[in-house]
Amino acid sequence: MIHIEQFVFNSFQTRCSVVWDESGKCAITDPGMTTAEETDTITGFISSKGLKPECIMLTHGHFDHVTGVAQLSRFYGGIPVYMHPADRFTLENNDFFCRMFGAPKPDRFDTEDIGDGSMIKVGTMTFEVLETPGHTVGGVCFLERKEKVLFSGDTLFAGAIGRTDHPGGDYDQIMKSIFEKLMILEGDITVIPGHGPQTDIATERMTNPFLMPFNEPFED
Repeated sequence: MIHIEQFVFNSFQTRCSVVWDESGKCAITDPGMTTAEETDTITGFISSKGLKPECIMLTHGHFDHVTGVAQLSRFYGGIPVYMHPADRFTLENNDFFCRMFGAPKPDRFDTEDIGDGSMIKVGTMTFEVLETPGHTVGGVCFLERKEKVLFSGDTLFAGAIGRTDHPGGDYDQIMKSIFEKLMILEGDITVIPGHGPQTDIATERMTNPFLMPFNEPFED
């Protein structure tokens, strides 16, 4: 059985999750902390539960998802940071976005490459990497099949999809990713997105207005 604690950080309300099993080993997704208070919130929680961070998993490299990565990785002794190599392009463009939005510039950090079908093992948990480019060139989702939980980053939201108008975005590609990688999953899989409320695959199939024709009624 796994446990998930969700945090919302920075002015963009980015969702970061701490996921752990009975062994206490945990993974951290998309740590976008921008203040000392936010960092203290997540490290304090991890300490209070007696958890042992094993890795940081990045759904993509936009600044609001990675601002806390370098500090958190160092704090926990240099734990690995998993990211698709194509999203180094996104990291390289973060300076532009930070200037545009007046956001703090993320410190540099090293990453370990992952790709479609990669398996990240943390304790008894196995996170399968699903390549879902479109929001960014190297966007991925993390699926724990046994526990039926998907961390979708900014690919799929409750009732929406990720924007594709920034450098590296591609509308046709994100739609292909969603239909071919996510909509084929079991309907009762919980979806934890990078922003906004959680949902599930079945709900998005039936009600997400961006995912026609899944939610169109059948003709008689």
